[in-house]
Amino acid sequence: MALPMPTVRRIDFGYFVRPAEETGTGKPRVEGVLGYVIEHSAGVLLFDTGLGEGDAEADAHYRPVRRPLPDALRDAGIAMADVRWVANCHLHFDHCGGNPDLAGRPIFVQSRELRQARTAMDYTLPHLIDFDGALYRQIDGETEILPDVLVIPTPGHTDGHQAIAVWSGDGTVILAGQAHNTAFDYTADQLAWRARQEGRVDDPALSYRPWIERLQQLDPSRILFAHDHAVWEPATGRLTKT
Repeated sequence: MALPMPTVRRIDFGYFVRPAEETGTGKPRVEGVLGYVIEHSAGVLLFDTGLGEGDAEADAHYRPVRRPLPDALRDAGIAMADVRWVANCHLHFDHCGGNPDLAGRPIFVQSRELRQARTAMDYTLPHLIDFDGALYRQIDGETEILPDVLVIPTPGHTDGHQAIAVWSGDGTVILAGQAHNTAFDYTADQLAWRARQEGRVDDPALSYRPWIERLQQLDPSRILFAHDHAVWEPATGRLTKT
């Protein structure tokens, strides 16, 4: 008897205000903070855990509105006790804030990301990284962490950033984290890659992240992001629900 395919659910962790000097538009912008639950036959994997607390300066700068981890999970029909594993796209405070509340669960992270979080100044909030019960599963490069669940390095926002590809009943779903801030930004890179592959454009200024090719090789049906409710989908094919 075949095991059920993994499914993916979105988790709403709240939002924050990105200041004008960080948006590139000259205006502040409210951005969501999203995580994703992968319901797997072996258990539940949570990708990102929300906004961390404990830094008044960061709160004054970003004005976060947090949804507590238990409440955010409950709205998706998941209990804290259901979570068996954690993975973070990276270890900035808006992606790993709930990790201490899940102490004792293995946390999948790229080795270089954990090293930077522990050593770089003003990188994250240290109490979110090394806490009682922190149990890291360090990986280096592309790794299948569960059947049909593949971690893929996507450096750029941080050197150790990672995405997750899930082979689900709805095709290949990629959880891109903050590999790109928005679906629009991902589209720009993906189209530059496509134009280069098709030999239509040979303009060095139209660069793209090298891992775009790897993600596209997986033939994704959807790509989901940490700070954008919009979803990237291929230009052709069946439209899917989030």
